[in-house]
Amino acid sequence: MTTDVVLYESHNGIATITLNRPDKLNAMNGEVVEQLSRRIAEAGEDDNVKVVLIAGAGRAFCAGFDINDEVEDGTESPLDWQPVLKRDSDMTMAVWSCPKPTIAVVQGYCLAGGCELAMACDLVVAAEDAQFGEPEIQYGSGPVTLLMPFVLGQKKTNELLFTGDRIDAHAALAAGLVNTVVPREDLEATAQGLARRIAPTPLAILRLTKQALNRAYEAMGLREAVNANLDISAILNGANTPEQQEFDKIAKAEGLKAALAWRDSRYQA
Repeated sequence: MTTDVVLYESHNGIATITLNRPDKLNAMNGEVVEQLSRRIAEAGEDDNVKVVLIAGAGRAFCAGFDINDEVEDGTESPLDWQPVLKRDSDMTMAVWSCPKPTIAVVQGYCLAGGCELAMACDLVVAAEDAQFGEPEIQYGSGPVTLLMPFVLGQKKTNELLFTGDRIDAHAALAAGLVNTVVPREDLEATAQGLARRIAPTPLAILRLTKQALNRAYEAMGLREAVNANLDISAILNGANTPEQQEFDKIAKAEGLKAALAWRDSRYQA
């Protein structure tokens, strides 16, 4: 029996889509990507839905794409990586393209593909314990969906992508990555309140406003940049550097937690 790794509910014009792998910090595997894509399409097509909330169950929003998937599947060469990365990027861009306003509801880790998922949303409400970042470079990889330059601008994006550093919720607010920061206990109520402020607007007006905003960014090259990045991302992931080989070796022999500890030890200085 398959588990509902993505939950969906709709009430009073607000749909809530919840990543539901709390024991894995809502890391997105193939099943999550497939279910999330389907739920986004469902919310987009339902004329009773005005606003879409995207949340994560448990103590994290999303720690990124599940590295175990690629380790277990033996994904190595650029040709192996290309369809996997396209699948993941298509899901994130489906969120970007959703014809309804989307709000990310973020607590705890919001990293890598999870950070991209939040950036693809129109608005982000963050708890004070939220941490944002794209640490892929520390594994010898890179962003799957290159949205950060359009959200943060050149210099801050360069800093975060070259270092792989994380930033806390208040730093994310100052950088323009999130709209508001609230205590953890107020997160859901704040997101719901924001959704209720948007929901009275007629659906046609919301759709057209969203379309205008997206076209502005796409006129600046957002979609072209995302598509162009896929080829480079596949090469990055398939570079098979000694560090990537060692990470995969440790992950297979001792588990992902040990591999991540080895990776983190290289950057502690």
